[in-house]
Amino acid sequence: MTAAAPLPPGRLRAIVGGSAGNLVEWYDWYAYAAFSLYFAPRFFPSDDPTAALLGAAAVFAVGFLMRPLGAWIMGVYADRHGRKSGLAVSVTLMCAGSLMIAVAPTHETAGLLAPAILVVARLLQGLSVGGEYGASATYLSEMAGRGRRGFFSSFHYVTLIGGQLVAIGVLLLLQAVLGEAALEAWGWRVPFAIGAALAIVVFWIRRGLAETQSFANAKLADAPRSSALALFRRHPREAATVMLLTAGGTLAFYAYSIYMQKFLVNTSGFDRATASRINGGTLLAFMALQPLAGALSDHIGRRPLLIGFGVLGTLLTYPLFTALETTRDPLVAGLLVMGGLVIVTGYTAINAVVKAELFPAHIRALGVALPYALANTLFGGTAEYVALRFKSAGWERGFYWYVTATIAVSLLVYVRMPDTRAASRIVED
Repeated sequence: MTAAAPLPPGRLRAIVGGSAGNLVEWYDWYAYAAFSLYFAPRFFPSDDPTAALLGAAAVFAVGFLMRPLGAWIMGVYADRHGRKSGLAVSVTLMCAGSLMIAVAPTHETAGLLAPAILVVARLLQGLSVGGEYGASATYLSEMAGRGRRGFFSSFHYVTLIGGQLVAIGVLLLLQAVLGEAALEAWGWRVPFAIGAALAIVVFWIRRGLAETQSFANAKLADAPRSSALALFRRHPREAATVMLLTAGGTLAFYAYSIYMQKFLVNTSGFDRATASRINGGTLLAFMALQPLAGALSDHIGRRPLLIGFGVLGTLLTYPLFTALETTRDPLVAGLLVMGGLVIVTGYTAINAVVKAELFPAHIRALGVALPYALANTLFGGTAEYVALRFKSAGWERGFYWYVTATIAVSLLVYVRMPDTRAASRIVED
């Protein structure tokens, strides 16, 4: 394959600008998960720590219920009015949700109104993230140019993980500066106030982004209007492919990242600070792997990476989790978690570009966002809740089998689907 031409400076600025905004969006989203160990008792008081976490996890899952609606509304909006307009609207919604959590009353002062406000805030954030994925994944894939789409679109997950790392970094900083008592009393509000402020900055950044040529060409060609009906009527195979290829990948990602912090505390027996350090260190290494895997897909294709994730995930998920149950060594725990994240990289690094390459420009943002959001709601958003349910029922290992089976289903799709690098619809733009 011939070497790709240097990326024009304007295009590079757009990719960097789009990625930076995506990082702040995901920081806002993941701050909830990172700090739920501290604020869960304030909204769901209980003598059982797992019961309080279950309440917080349920609200986390509720946010995912709005993601398909956000994907539908914002996907159509980004297809009709432009990718950068969709990105600006999504970050506005995220700002509102974070600000609500930052100032929300607790159960002690407001009773049932407190968790109700928390739910509304997560609904707004769910709308935001539902639209963010399709708009940002499409924007990065279209801006990258042929020959390096895998590499540059991998920065979607780099910034997604980066947002999670920033949330963990804020957590570690506040743990060191404020201590446990202050964090439980009021310090958990700080990360949400930070998120709301950063979202305002990102709004202005995104207003100045360049629009993609793919969107401009689709407008000039007077292409059919984007709609959910058109998506499932004219592109049913592609929509089903997105849903099924997402299921195993998103469940595995949430199991090894979002839920892992709670698993290391509740099951492995680490203290919260140690669990946060393990989680942060493994995610930092995981983030660094994304561009390498994305670049590899530009040379060997997307399908081999997906199949590698499917095979290894099916074979090794159960052994990795059972080993993590009994380890008390932070280094060993970190290596085991890292092993799972290396496997998941075969999905995370390229999932955005694979989905974007399946659809024509006039319906691409919706095609990427809506089927993904449906699968993510069913499998990613419920991962932590399902895991805690298995634990509370006394059969924690049932969750390991559930993750294994879901990855195996996605593997069947990876084996049968075409390699999108060779059959990319973005080339047609």
